Amino acid sequence: MIVLRGDGIAALTCGYLLQSAGVEVSIERAARTYVPALMLSVSSQALFRDILHLQDAFSSLPRIQKRVVKWGPRPEPVVLPHSAVIASEQFLLEMVAPKLFHVNASSDDAADWIIISSRPLPESVIECGFGSQIATVAPVQLEKGSDSRTCWIESLEDGWLFLMPDAPGSGWLISVGGSLSTNLESSRMIASQIRGLGNPTREFPSYPRITWPLCGEHWLACGAAALAFDPLCGDGTGHAIREAILASAVVRAAARGTNVDALIAHYQARLVAGFKRHLAVCLEFYQSGGVGPWWDSISESLKEGLTWCEHQLSSAGEFRYRLRGLELEEVRGAHT
Repeated sequence: MIVLRGDGIAALTCGYLLQSAGVEVSIERAARTYVPALMLSVSSQALFRDILHLQDAFSSLPRIQKRVVKWGPRPEPVVLPHSAVIASEQFLLEMVAPKLFHVNASSDDAADWIIISSRPLPESVIECGFGSQIATVAPVQLEKGSDSRTCWIESLEDGWLFLMPDAPGSGWLISVGGSLSTNLESSRMIASQIRGLGNPTREFPSYPRITWPLCGEHWLACGAAALAFDPLCGDGTGHAIREAILASAVVRAAARGTNVDALIAHYQARLVAGFKRHLAVCLEFYQSGGVGPWWDSISESLKEGLTWCEHQLSSAGEFRYRLRGLELEEVRGAHT
């Protein structure tokens, strides 16, 4: 029996993959609020389609075809091609949930493995965060003529704004750094796209965070309980699915008799490597976004995070396993 703590994208995807392999699962649902709008990249859409066999799942969703970027010292915005869809978290969960054909009720005592994808975390772990910035999310009404197929991103003196339409005439604004009102007053691009601002619906820490350790004896952290990405340059939904694939593969490999210590060491190292890549991308963005104490402090925090990741990976050795489809196989010649 596998107990899944949480009912987000990572947990439900992991549950579906395990059930498809004939493994019993139990889901402990978590009380939480849902993200009203997520931008899904082409690669994330492909993961959903391939893993869940949902060929036309996104055909009716709003599409983003361009992004307008005013970042750093450049005087004029740059228009770039983009390809993404906008979906609510609830919409995505409703796609995955029907795939779970039966969910058992069980206790942790009966679990062979516990996969944790929501709070609370085990008492033995800590959360390592690299930064301190807070994001505010608010619904907006767009000016007449604002292109609903275009997203907008703008750096400011002490923060940044991201505008994501979800329908003709409406969208969502993410503000990081200064207060929402201060950032809009400082905006020279995004503010001109907004006709009306609704009440903020959500505040959350937007700096990268990682749980440590990520796993232990017969438990794994996955999804939001494992890693949190900066929304500026993170594909959190896609990464949650990839983590679910790896977590379910680890559990199945352990059931086949593969060494558990080696499996959880591999799982942890893979997630740290993914987190390190995210930090490196973030650092490039923040180093080019602006000058001054706010931008400098974030860059320094990200550098600390990269050093932390390098330290953790230095003792991990080579990756001993690789995914072939949905299963882990040992890499010949790999050693730790």
